[in-house]
Amino acid sequence: MKKILVIIPAYNEQDNILKTYKSIINYNKKNKTNYDVIVINDGSKDKTGKILNTNEIPHVNLIHNLGIGGAMQTGYKYALENDYDIAVQFDGDGQHNVNYIKDLVDVLDKDSDIVIGSRFIKDVGEFKSTAARRMGINIISFFIKLFTKKKIYDTTSGFRACNKKVIGKFAYSYPTEYPEPISNFELLKQGFKIKEVSVEMNKREGGISSISSWKNIYYMINVILSIIIISVRRYK
Repeated sequence: MKKILVIIPAYNEQDNILKTYKSIINYNKKNKTNYDVIVINDGSKDKTGKILNTNEIPHVNLIHNLGIGGAMQTGYKYALENDYDIAVQFDGDGQHNVNYIKDLVDVLDKDSDIVIGSRFIKDVGEFKSTAARRMGINIISFFIKLFTKKKIYDTTSGFRACNKKVIGKFAYSYPTEYPEPISNFELLKQGFKIKEVSVEMNKREGGISSISSWKNIYYMINVILSIIIISVRRYK
């Protein structure tokens, strides 16, 4: 049986983290699965750390807020050091549905290095994020396809499963800025196989998203510039 680790990056998720953790534990009990969990407490300033300690939730405390990139790289280092076969990135804000982890893992086992939980390859569920963010995702998707000839529909999805080979890569090198679209792009340029699986996501139940609406244009422009720079400098 393959060892599967669910990595949950958390920054100020006092409203969501316990419920998110319990959703995975309850799923394990109901389905007789063995998904291990590690929460990366990314320098939270609220009661996230206290909740993790009180409920004895496995976690790593980062002294300073490193951002999603630094938090996830910590999780991948943990996965590598503990010899996990599969790592699943799973948000701590309640947006990701534990029932879809199996779908990602099943596709990963066949012929993929990383599988993305996508909101856009099929019309599943009501929550699709804002129109402005969807437009930005579509533009980023266009530029990724322009340089790689591969289409990724949900370029910013933080719901991903990866195999041991990708765990090793991410443990030693992971983008600090815009980690999901940039790491997807880098993997495609290096010949890794990426697939997408349709998933339903939920609205955030509490807390604040790391990408607020006013940052969407800034985010999109910087991701596109990063894609162009990486393509020119690293993969001639």
